[in-house]
Amino acid sequence: MWRALCTGLLVALVSGALAIPSAAAEDPELDEVLAGFDDEEDDLEPADAGDAPVSRFWRISGELFLGSSYNLLSHRPPPGSAQYGGLSRLRAELNLQLDLELPRSWRARIAGRAFYDSAYRIRGRGNYTEEVLDLYEWTAEFTEVYLQGSLLRDLDLKLGRQVVNWGTGETFRVVDVLNPLDNREPGLVDIEDLRLPVVMTKLDYYFGDWDLSLIAVHERRFNDDPVFGSDFFPPAMGRGLPDQEPAQTLGNTEWAAALRGVFEGWDLGFFAAYYYEDLPRVEFPGFDLVRGAVVPFPTQHSRLTLLGSTANLALGNWLLRGEVAWIDGLEYFHRPDDKTSRVDLLVGVDYSGFTDTFIALDLVNRWIDGWESSLLDAPDFVRRNSLEVAFRIQRDFLQDTLHVTLLAVGFGRNLEDGSAVRLGVDYDLRDGLSIGGGVLLYQAGDLPPLSAYGRNDRIYLQAKYSF
Repeated sequence: MWRALCTGLLVALVSGALAIPSAAAEDPELDEVLAGFDDEEDDLEPADAGDAPVSRFWRISGELFLGSSYNLLSHRPPPGSAQYGGLSRLRAELNLQLDLELPRSWRARIAGRAFYDSAYRIRGRGNYTEEVLDLYEWTAEFTEVYLQGSLLRDLDLKLGRQVVNWGTGETFRVVDVLNPLDNREPGLVDIEDLRLPVVMTKLDYYFGDWDLSLIAVHERRFNDDPVFGSDFFPPAMGRGLPDQEPAQTLGNTEWAAALRGVFEGWDLGFFAAYYYEDLPRVEFPGFDLVRGAVVPFPTQHSRLTLLGSTANLALGNWLLRGEVAWIDGLEYFHRPDDKTSRVDLLVGVDYSGFTDTFIALDLVNRWIDGWESSLLDAPDFVRRNSLEVAFRIQRDFLQDTLHVTLLAVGFGRNLEDGSAVRLGVDYDLRDGLSIGGGVLLYQAGDLPPLSAYGRNDRIYLQAKYSF
């Protein structure tokens, strides 16, 4: 039913998008005859006040997106998975959003999306694992669904599925931990479009230049990471283990608080969170006394505590950014009875002094307290110090209709843990309609997940119609 509904909506939108009226031919004689008529109509009073346009309390908007990827190199990642090469993605996606203006300045939003990737049917669904088909072939879900308004003059409430961004980084996350990410095709989409909404209750109290937020996250939702059979799934991880996610109960609620101040030329934020780690940890096999059998490697999500801070400082065409976080409660396979902590530090700088150009550099270092060499082994794969670097340059041409983006990301001091480079071009054909494409190149690393990316180079094409 979902697929039939999505297909019908997509066909209707495509038909509407292609029905672009042609420009009327100019006739100088006719223009001369009709000259002045518009001015006379502007001076006339409406014959009936009932003909005046009525402001609507609702608005519908959305996007129709068509995207494809083509793998440049043939390869077979994990044993028993599909042969990747050539067409790997041919997705049609529809996003719809309904915004409501309610009494007393309250408002609501109901948004959803659905996509279907026909590449798997074209290449033969039987060639792919069930895990790949479940995650990549099609999806239909509600995204942002919330109610927002003021309880008191300085107290706001936002309740429902939403996105809360705490970070300052252009590419990496340090304190921005409340929303999971869509990592199906790593490196293809910027982080601002990767966050997955979750159900929260958010209270904001404003005093002076400060905003105090108190947040309860009610929905347990984790990253959409590549699964077994995907060309982004590390072979060293073996077949995907069943993920034992925390139950959707009140006792498993995640809690968070933020205090942020915005001042002239700079801002400052302090953050705290008690949440579940997105990446599950692998535990030692257990023993079922009733059945007398060994339980396969279970996976669990560790409960973490975060204390962090962010700052931005604007100096002319420069913007200096920083984040720091202390994260406690980390658990690893090779340290089953010992929890540890990690310190993450991000330093970033943006420059916008060149015409129609934006340049950004992000550096992140993640340091694990009490690290041991065994943590380099499977299935932990973590270093004492993990360095991450991202360089981005964006430039607009042709009166802001042609947009070129270069993004280079590297892991490790000598890129020993892999890297990725994306060069993309987007062109605005007209308001609401754009086309684009680019190339995405990977360098394999010594440690997962980038150890599986070496032969995943691809080109991509996309078209987007916004209404």
